[in-house]
Amino acid sequence: MARFEYSRWDGLQAGFELDADDVLSEITDDLLYHGDLNQALRRMLQQGFRDRNGEQVAGVRELLERLRRRRRDELERYDLGGVYDDIAERLREVVGMEREGIDELQEEARQSGDQRRQEITDEVAAERRMQLDLLPLDLAAQVQTLQEYEWTSSEARERFDELLDQLRQQLMQSYFNQMAGAMSDTSPEQLQRMKDMFSALNELLEMRQRDQDTTEAFGQFMEQFGDFFPESPSTLDELLEQLARQMAAMQNLLNSMTPEQRAQLQGLADALLSDMDLQWQMNRLGANLRQAFPEAGWDRGGYGFSGQDPLGMAEAASVMNRLGDMDQLEQLLTTATSPGALADADIEPARDILGDDGARSLERLAELAKMLEEAGLIEQREGRLELTARGMRRIGQNALRDLFSRLAKDRTGRHQVDHAGIGHERAYETKPYEFGDPFNLHIERTVRNAIGRAGGGTPVRLIPDDFEVERTETLTRTSTVLMLDLSLSMPMRDNFLAAKKVAMALHTLISMQYPRDYLGIVGFSEVARELKPSQLPEVSWDFVYGTNMQHGFLLSRRMLAKQTGTKQIIMITDGEPTAHLVAGGEVFFHYPPVRETVEATLTEVARCTREGIKINTFMLDATGYLKDFVERLTRLNRGRALFTTPETLGDYVLIDFIEQKRAQRGAAGGGRGERGSRSA
Repeated sequence: MARFEYSRWDGLQAGFELDADDVLSEITDDLLYHGDLNQALRRMLQQGFRDRNGEQVAGVRELLERLRRRRRDELERYDLGGVYDDIAERLREVVGMEREGIDELQEEARQSGDQRRQEITDEVAAERRMQLDLLPLDLAAQVQTLQEYEWTSSEARERFDELLDQLRQQLMQSYFNQMAGAMSDTSPEQLQRMKDMFSALNELLEMRQRDQDTTEAFGQFMEQFGDFFPESPSTLDELLEQLARQMAAMQNLLNSMTPEQRAQLQGLADALLSDMDLQWQMNRLGANLRQAFPEAGWDRGGYGFSGQDPLGMAEAASVMNRLGDMDQLEQLLTTATSPGALADADIEPARDILGDDGARSLERLAELAKMLEEAGLIEQREGRLELTARGMRRIGQNALRDLFSRLAKDRTGRHQVDHAGIGHERAYETKPYEFGDPFNLHIERTVRNAIGRAGGGTPVRLIPDDFEVERTETLTRTSTVLMLDLSLSMPMRDNFLAAKKVAMALHTLISMQYPRDYLGIVGFSEVARELKPSQLPEVSWDFVYGTNMQHGFLLSRRMLAKQTGTKQIIMITDGEPTAHLVAGGEVFFHYPPVRETVEATLTEVARCTREGIKINTFMLDATGYLKDFVERLTRLNRGRALFTTPETLGDYVLIDFIEQKRAQRGAAGGGRGERGSRSA
């Protein structure tokens, strides 16, 4: 058997993880108000939320602000001119060492006492000092000139060669960061192998452009040149995307420079990579990658660096990579229209940009839609996310829970029921028979009563006092149509969400607690229409003027004509009737209400009254017009009218419905038999 160990909570343990029900609860009000699941998820994505532990999950807006602040910090810190300042300083050090070497050579000649040697040494020294004095100011030209210079100091020559090797590595790292390790060796043999690698990679790219299968060729390529790629890409596209991003970052470094800086770097690259074949292969690779991955960000226009910290070439490549990651993440965040789109985010670069909590928020946002789909609450239909039947039930339960949670505890769930000996459904209980009870005799208990009375003797004789009958539960069926005002005034007066939440909650309450009852739903504005329960979560208000109660009552009456039991209409509205149907089915609208509209509406109320349909009205706005009309409606129909607010509407409607059910059951029981109570 599984063993479980428990310990005292010390505040350090992780709490409950966010689950699909939490996510759906977060978007319930938004979904009910706007009627669009995709928009509700998108707004949640933008705004973020608090999980059940009280931890804030940052939304896309906050993550974008963090990202832009981090980019601004980078740009305000660094100076791209440092790329050249660093190289120039190191070249000055090398030249200084060479001048010291020339001085030492002359000093050795003077100390030798050989006049001829001293004269020749002085001539050579003068010539080399002149070459050093005439070095061009341009760094690329300096490097090229010093490559051809005949060094006096072996130490200066070694330091210059080391500088060239480092600059080549940094330059290659700028273009191909992931290959920096393999390129640390710049021997002729390794440079030749590098050229072979670039050539093979270009051939793979061109095979891909021709839609040829590259699987086998890529495997052979990795066997031969895999040491250049320590990240071990598993596919050709993965490798090429990495290279494209790196080369695009280098291109953006060039774009960020002044024309003079750009020309210097290009000249420096030409001087460092003097092998024409290598340069050609690199240029060929860049062109192929740009064609294959045009979206990699090749021409972002550069960055406006304005700081003071000088950047070396290697540091510049690293900064440009970070800025490229920021651009890519920003594009993903700004274009993400659903949580699933965030699943494409590369978390490790995001962690470096946004911090651990930002990366964690990004991961949790990306999981939202997947979590809801796996829980069976939503599904993809024709490219859009839609609620499943289970999701609709959960939305209704959330609405019902929210409304009941506001009620006083002593009222929540109270549902008095008379237990009488008459009814329709067995309650699996018995009671002594009383006159008027159905003769549903419980044989076992009846015989046991007779045996107990007779003291166990035989034969057993029955008398009326021994009779025990099965108790049945009184059931009453209520048929209800909810008339929901969908006119434009409802959202304008902030009444729509409360009304729709009541509709969802009432549907859920009846479905769960009173499955034999009937609930129809009619939405009305300029005209009325029947709404199916499956439409409720996504129904929204109508962008038209007009409150056509007459058409709503007409549809409701026709729907209830097909039902049995106690019949009622529950109308939720914030306005008086301003529209009605005229001959031919056309709509007449006028505000303020005119006599024709009011009379047409009351005529339909009279028809409902003749058919035994009670109309209970919940008014969300106590205007004089509405009060006068509802008073006339109530006198005619004998229903109830309540003025309420969006905050208390749910309390009134649900409690009123439950109290009616209790009253109907009590009336059906007729007061006979043993009485009791049962919680709904």
